[in-house]
Amino acid sequence: MVVAGRTLEVATLGDPAGDTVVMHHGSPGEAASVSLLAPLAVDGFFLMSVSRPGYGASTRREGRRVADVVEDVDAVLDVLGRSTYQSVGWSGGGPHSLACAVLDATRCVGAWSLAGVAPTDVDFDWTAGMAPENVAEFALAREGGPAYEAHLATIGAAFAGATAHDVVDLFGELLTPVDQAALADEARREELAASCRRAFAHGIGGFLDDDRSFFAPWGFDVADATVPVSIWYGDCDAMVPPTHGAWLAAHAAHATVVHRPDEGHVSLVVNHLDDLSAALRVGRDH
Repeated sequence: MVVAGRTLEVATLGDPAGDTVVMHHGSPGEAASVSLLAPLAVDGFFLMSVSRPGYGASTRREGRRVADVVEDVDAVLDVLGRSTYQSVGWSGGGPHSLACAVLDATRCVGAWSLAGVAPTDVDFDWTAGMAPENVAEFALAREGGPAYEAHLATIGAAFAGATAHDVVDLFGELLTPVDQAALADEARREELAASCRRAFAHGIGGFLDDDRSFFAPWGFDVADATVPVSIWYGDCDAMVPPTHGAWLAAHAAHATVVHRPDEGHVSLVVNHLDDLSAALRVGRDH
């Protein structure tokens, strides 16, 4: 759909009569990855996701902040005729879900950060515990410039051709053994590969702008949330180490914490979709 002269790629899933759940995809990612939460649609929710600017078919918006996601979410909800919603963000979508909790409290009634990153201006080593792939990427991101953009272009070219057979290898050490086990099913690997292909269908702009938005001021403080927030994290996560979840748990207002020591970045969610659905039902009923 076109909003304020920009194209926003939207995917929906589930019963339109159900309560709305807005899913914020990872980094990289795109709207159709909402299919990873398909069991929630079976449980009676209406799922909606928007490809962040620069991903998939969404028009790039250079200089976007994490906070800017609220404008896009509300615009799409207005077009779809939806009112209140619960917000779920996975990985790089975590900060965007928390933005909704802080900045959109008239519509967002609760928010989940699932293996989501913390702000970069924190009192711990932000990349400690990350796999080498992320350490290298974020070191270059802090510097910016041609070397960083060339690095992202190489990543984008590889993931733009991802298949169910090579997507786990493409992530390298970012996927710990428990995450690899969670992706043992070929159909799930194909969902992930397809999302990677669509994310980079029009270049690296979305990925680049996500990185820049994480390293810049987010435009809000997680301590200012006025609606219930849930922070999920696992200790076997080489993409977003548990230090991030622990920091968010200590600093986000009104936070419920789900700490699963045996889970990783992917397994944290795919192994516990029933728990997520149950938590969303509680949030809906309140």
